[in-house]
Amino acid sequence: MTIISSPLGEAESKLAGEALQGTLVELIDISLVAKQYHWNLVGPRFRSLHLQLDEIVAITRAHADTVAERSVAVGVNPDGRAQTVASAHGPGTGAAGWVADKAVVQGMVRILRASGGRLRERISALSEADPVSQDVLIAVARDLDKQAWMFEAQAAEAG
Repeated sequence: MTIISSPLGEAESKLAGEALQGTLVELIDISLVAKQYHWNLVGPRFRSLHLQLDEIVAITRAHADTVAERSVAVGVNPDGRAQTVASAHGPGTGAAGWVADKAVVQGMVRILRASGGRLRERISALSEADPVSQDVLIAVARDLDKQAWMFEAQAAEAG
């Protein structure tokens, strides 16, 4: 049963839906990992990283909503259920227990850079199929790249 019609053709809607769904799952996963790190972070950079992790959570949750709503707009049901996120091969999990600030920085850089690579693949796939959905994913990539840079800067040694 289709309730919401798509402004796209069937093939384009399917491609956009897959790209948006993959991004939605990743964004939800990143927000959960960031919150796990946020609660268990220890070390001299605790305060700045604690606040930055909350920024990541806010950014990924806002983008997840936009991505899910775009999915609906192209006639595809988004799936952000816990079981869907848990079963997807996402960016990774935060460690259980206390996590040193250096490990949090390394983990977040790894997660954000890997996600950025997958986003670029999706962005490229949507270039002709759906430039509007592509634009949504470009905004996500821009913000995740910025956060990755900020985490990397925390780990950098001045030379």
